[in-house]
Amino acid sequence: MKEQKIVIALGGNAIQAGDGSAQAQQKAIEKTVSQLVKIIKLGYQAVITHGNGPQVGNILLQQIKAHSKQTPAMPLDTCGAMSQGMIGYWLEKQMNTQLRKEGISKEVAAIVTQVEVDPKDPAFNNPTKPIGPFYSEEEAKKIMEEDDEIIFKEDAGRGWRRVVVSPKPINILEYKSIKTLIQNDYIVIAAGGGGIPVYRHNDRIIGVEGVIDKDFASEKLAELIDADILLILTEVENVYIHFNKPEQKALKEISFREAEKYMKQGQFAQGSMLPKVEAAVNFVKSKPGRKGVITSLDKALDAILGKTGTVIKTE
Repeated sequence: MKEQKIVIALGGNAIQAGDGSAQAQQKAIEKTVSQLVKIIKLGYQAVITHGNGPQVGNILLQQIKAHSKQTPAMPLDTCGAMSQGMIGYWLEKQMNTQLRKEGISKEVAAIVTQVEVDPKDPAFNNPTKPIGPFYSEEEAKKIMEEDDEIIFKEDAGRGWRRVVVSPKPINILEYKSIKTLIQNDYIVIAAGGGGIPVYRHNDRIIGVEGVIDKDFASEKLAELIDADILLILTEVENVYIHFNKPEQKALKEISFREAEKYMKQGQFAQGSMLPKVEAAVNFVKSKPGRKGVITSLDKALDAILGKTGTVIKTE
């Protein structure tokens, strides 16, 4: 078969496991990579993206607890870069190991990725993305008094958490480098955790203390490298309408117009399945012949072979 390009967006459950230790997470990655190699064996040119929510949250907490004049805490964009390097290293190491076992002669490269956002994005006026640990109301208000750029909100009765902006991606700064690596038969790990949000100001690139949705960043990258398939992996085998109701129905193969109709009906949960469907729809609409696939990690190969999963196509 002609080699097709595929962007595989891993959910957080593909990495985070057990007690959150490095050993536990690398064990989860070993299982994850074993599934990905099955797809690579079919001849696909793969770019792998991944979440980083628990990991960047832990890094942020470590920074807060260790903060002092001697060891000042790093800002969120820098913590995001740390998590990309850490998870990228784990994925790269395990991918190299399993490729050698399978006798597959491919190189692997992890790219610390900057994702450009528009500083005029309305999201900058409405921080909504909770990050980091929980605080009491008293603690949160004290921190906000000391630093008026930090915003806390009450989180579903569980305590107060810092909230940051979540703007939409408009460009991937490293996409040309990623394309070059793909052309040279590399498997690329990129846009971890949605990438590091940055914006341009004159000749400068400025980091943003925010979080970009991983699925939207994956979709933007898939567009820019001219991928054929966007595979979004989550915890369920299919996308459902009427989810958790007696009339629940799994979606198999649908057009992007059908998906848009279901989005307008409010069939998909905000912050959960909705961004995955929206990302897949945006990718399919960006160029004829592209398709978005949403399924679980353990069903990824079957979904690519058309046996399961939810496939969103042009028509």
